[in-house]
Amino acid sequence: MSCCVSSTGILASSGRGARQVQHSGPEGDRWTRPRLVYGTKTEACQGILLRAFGATVTAVADFGLYCSDGEPPTESVAAVGVGSLGTWDHHLTRNFDGWERVSAGDGGAEITFRRGSSTLRWSRTGGFSR
Repeated sequence: MSCCVSSTGILASSGRGARQVQHSGPEGDRWTRPRLVYGTKTEACQGILLRAFGATVTAVADFGLYCSDGEPPTESVAAVGVGSLGTWDHHLTRNFDGWERVSAGDGGAEITFRRGSSTLRWSRTGGFSR
């Protein structure tokens, strides 16, 4: 599955259950080596949503054993990469219907994932917290 090109030139691809992200610079630089964000043996439910907030990039994806048959996800992943995107911080929520909105504060140093009344926060200094 290929998905999403943002203003920073991010490309997400999957292969054999591993979800990987590549990026290139805004000047059409060469693509980086793919980086594993989250590995699973289940299938992607809808796709991967990528958003860039300056040098901070977020990824939201849902996975499940029978998603293509319409079953709800069993794995919902929120991930954040900064700068070169060489490493990603991710948070797994099981049996959750996925994060609907992502917003940023302080120039991308603070990220908030939301679905209804559920909130997940990430900060450059502290990582993920509920």
